[in-house]
Amino acid sequence: MILDHLPALQVVVPLLAAPVIVLLRSGRAGWLIATLVSWIALAIAILLFVQVHGTGVISYAIGSWPPPWGIEYRVDALNSYVLVLVALIASVVLPYARTSIAAEIPEDRHYLLYCMFVLCLCGLLGIAITGDAFNVFVFLEISSLSGYVLVGLGRDRRALRAAYQYLIMGTIGATFYVIGVGLLYLMTGTLNLADMATRLAAVEETRPVLAALAFITVGLSLKIALFPLHVWLPGAYAYAPSAVASFMAATATKVSVYVLLRFVFGVFGVRLALPQLHLLDMLMVLSAIAMVVASLVALLERDLKRLLAYSSVAQIGYITLGLSLGNADGMTAAVVHLFNHGITKAALFMLAGCIVLRTGTCRLDALAGLARRMPLTCFGVVLAGLSLVGIPGTAGFITKWHLVLAALQEGHWWVIAVIATSSLLAAGYVWKFVEVAYMRTAPSAAPVREEAPLSLLVPAWVLVAACVYFGVETSFSLGGAREAAAMLLGALR
Repeated sequence: MILDHLPALQVVVPLLAAPVIVLLRSGRAGWLIATLVSWIALAIAILLFVQVHGTGVISYAIGSWPPPWGIEYRVDALNSYVLVLVALIASVVLPYARTSIAAEIPEDRHYLLYCMFVLCLCGLLGIAITGDAFNVFVFLEISSLSGYVLVGLGRDRRALRAAYQYLIMGTIGATFYVIGVGLLYLMTGTLNLADMATRLAAVEETRPVLAALAFITVGLSLKIALFPLHVWLPGAYAYAPSAVASFMAATATKVSVYVLLRFVFGVFGVRLALPQLHLLDMLMVLSAIAMVVASLVALLERDLKRLLAYSSVAQIGYITLGLSLGNADGMTAAVVHLFNHGITKAALFMLAGCIVLRTGTCRLDALAGLARRMPLTCFGVVLAGLSLVGIPGTAGFITKWHLVLAALQEGHWWVIAVIATSSLLAAGYVWKFVEVAYMRTAPSAAPVREEAPLSLLVPAWVLVAACVYFGVETSFSLGGAREAAAMLLGALR
C-alpha cells in the first residue's frame, strides 16, 4: 500500500524530479515539475504528521533491513513538524518563483535553477526524516551543494563571492560534523541515532564522546549561522535570487537547528550528562550576543535584503536561546520559532523580491514614498515585520512569550532584558522601512502606482496572513512544538 511507503516517497519524489528537469531542458517544464513535486511533498508531510500524532513514531526500514543494521527513516513529533515547514515553504515559494526567476535569471538557466531547487528540497527533507547519522551528512551535502549553486545564480556579481564564502564555511561545518559522527561510531559501533543514544549511556563521559559533541556542535553551528559563525549568511541571502533567498532563509538554517536539537537532546541527553562542558551555558551567552549585536547591525544597514539577513542571525539566537534554557517552555519556544520565523522571513524576502522587481534595488534610500506606489507590498512588509518584533496577535509573539516564561522559571532576569532589548532593536529596523516608505516624499519622476504582479503578491500574502493566523490559532504551531519539546526533554538521561 502506498501509504506504507510515504517516508521513502518524501525523499524519492524530489530526487527523481531533478534529472527529469535536466533532461527536459525547459524552464517552464522545470517550474511545473518542481511546483508539483513541492505540493506532493507537502501532502506527504501532512499525512506523516497526522499519522505520527495518531499512531506514534513511524519506523521505515530501507530495503527491509531492520534497524539498526539497515538504514532507517524515522518520523516522530519533532521531524514531522520540520517536514511540514520545509514542504510548506517550498509549495508557496515555487508559484512565486515563476515570475521572480524570469525577471532575475537568464532564461537558459531556468531549468538548472529548478533542478537545484528540488535537489535542495530533497536534501532538507532527507536530513529531517533519516534516522541514520551518516545519512544526515549525505543529505546535508545534497542540500548544501545545490544551495551553493542557487546562491551563485544571483544576477549580482557579488552572488558568486557569497556562494564561494558559503561553500567554504559550509564545507568546514560538514567536515566537523562528519568527524564527530566518526568518533561516535568508533565508540558505539552504530550509526543509527536511536541505537547510538542507547549505547552512549555506557561511554558518555569518555574523551572521544566529549570530542564528538564538540565537533558536532561547532559544525552544526556553522550551518545554523550561530554568532560568531554567521559570516556566510548575510551575503548568501542578500545576493541570491529572491525566490532562493525566501526558501533558504525559511528552511536551511531551521533544518540544521533540528539536527542540533536531535543530537544534543536525543542522542547525547546533554543536560544531565556531560555537565562539565557547560554547553548550554555557552549557547545561552552566544544566543544573547547574537540577538543584540545582529539586531544592531541590522539597524545600521541601508539595504533591505541585508537588513533581513542580519535579522535572521538575531532570530536564530532566539531559537538557540530556547534550546539553552533547557526547560519545557524554552524547548517549546525553540521549536515553535522554527516555524514562526520560517513563515515570517520567507514572507519578507518574497516581498523584498517584489520591490526589486519594480524598483531594481533594495537600497532604502531609493524607496522613498514606496507605499504610495506599492501599497500592498509595503503593508505586507509592515505586518510581517511586526511578527519579527513580536507584537501580540502575530506568530512572533508566541515565541517571545514562551521564552520569557522559560527565563522566569530559571530565574534568568537578564535573559528577559536581552529579549526586550532585541525586540526594541527589531522595532527600530522595521521602523526604518516604515519611515522611508510611508513618511518620505517620492521622487517627482516616480510612477503614481506600480504594484507588484499578483503572481508575486498572492504567494507572499499567503505567508503574511499566516504570520497573523498562527499568532491567534496555535493548535498546530504551538501544539506540535509542545509535543516535540516533551519528546526531546523526555530523552534526557
